[in-house]
Order: sequence, then C-alpha cells, then structure tokens
Amino acid sequence: MMVKTQNAGIMVVALTPETQVDEVQGLFHLRRKEFGLTALVPGLPVQVKGSMNDNHQFIADTVKFKGSDLKMAEDIQAGLTPTAQQAQENEQQIGANSKKIAMDQQEIAANQTDILAANKRFGELGEYNILGEVTVYFGNGKTDVDPQYRPQLLALAQKAMTIDGYIIQVQGYASAVGSAALNQKLSMDRADNVLAFLEQDGRVPLTNVLAPGAMGTTDQVASNQSTEGQAENRRVVVRILQNKGIAGT
Repeated sequence: MMVKTQNAGIMVVALTPETQVDEVQGLFHLRRKEFGLTALVPGLPVQVKGSMNDNHQFIADTVKFKGSDLKMAEDIQAGLTPTAQQAQENEQQIGANSKKIAMDQQEIAANQTDILAANKRFGELGEYNILGEVTVYFGNGKTDVDPQYRPQLLALAQKAMTIDGYIIQVQGYASAVGSAALNQKLSMDRADNVLAFLEQDGRVPLTNVLAPGAMGTTDQVASNQSTEGQAENRRVVVRILQNKGIAGT
C-alpha cells in the first residue's frame, strides 16, 4: 500500500501474510481487534511499524488504526457525506494520527539507519512508470474472474517478474447503478478475486502487491445511461508500476 507521511512524502509499504492489522480500542489503545488486509481502504489514517528487507522494501509488521477512522474512510469510499461537525472531528483525529505516524517514523529511523534514506528515496520518487496494464470486465452483479481474462493476467504477472522493483496495483470499480454500499462491496470483491488469481496462479509475491483498492463508482469511464456504458464501468484495472528512481527516468 502507499502511505502519505508528513516527513517522507509518499512511502510504499509492503504487506505480507504475517502483517498484523488491528483496530485499536480504549483510552490507551490497549485493546485491539484483528482485521484482514482488505480493511485498509484508501484514505484511512494508519500507524505502521516494520523494517527494511534486503531488497530495500519496507515490510510492515503491524498496521493499526482507529475504528472511527475506518468508519470515516468507508463512508467516503461509499460516497456518503459526513456532517460538518463529523468532518471537523475527523480532521482533528487525522492530524493527531499524522503526528503519531511522524513519531513512529523517527523511532524506526533510530533503530535502523538506512530506513530514512529509503523513505527519502520513495518520497522523491513518488511517480511511477506504468509498464503493463490489463482491464478485467465483469457482468452485472458478478465478482468472479471470467476465464477469458486469465491468459492476459498470467502474461502480465510473467512480465512483471522480469522488471526490477516492480509493484502490482489492483483497483476495482462498479457502475453507478444500485446503492453506494453495494457498489463499494462489488468493487472490493472484484479486486480481491483478481488479486487472488495473480497470487495463486500468477505466483506474484504479496510483497510486490499494493493493497487492493475498492474504488466504488469513482472514475466512471462511460455513461451509465446505457447497458454498454455500465459494462465498461464494471471493471478491475491491473497495472505494473515501477518507481522512476529505480528505472532511472
């Protein structure tokens, strides 16, 4: 996943099956509730702890967040508008979490000196080259990957493995038909199923995959006034990304 920090700009954080994702509870955050990686929706303020591996990838050991922040991020993804008071309260919470993230970054740097250099590298090289792309389309209300797209996804996975420092980005979308909550779930399920195929059949390591994005009805590429347009919006876009710094461009 991509994390925006106060000091280092955009930082790429690798998530693994061992990464612990928790919702912290209580005044001193002593209680926690475990979640899956799919809880890490875009816009969610998080506290990340981990270390750098030999391939200069920052591997997350733990990712923590507040339940109120998750509710806010999910509402935004579903197209819901919070009240002015809620927005102000969440802004304050986001500010507090941003300060906490900055403190954690300093703590990590104190324990491992090369992390700051890596963070700086990711911050300066926040833009990526797109070196491959496949779009998978879905039937109305469907989330399973149609067999016709599997050869394209396998070819994309094979190409990715020939690229130094590649990252796979998976973003799911839905047409603007039906409720916002349903479309949000459909976009997540579609992204999850495509990602599962890439990992299981394409042998793409989790450390090279960003957390799947449930984009809901954002970025509609065609009009929803026709069945053809709706079909174009029901999609998952898979991209091979390479940091421009690694590519030297």
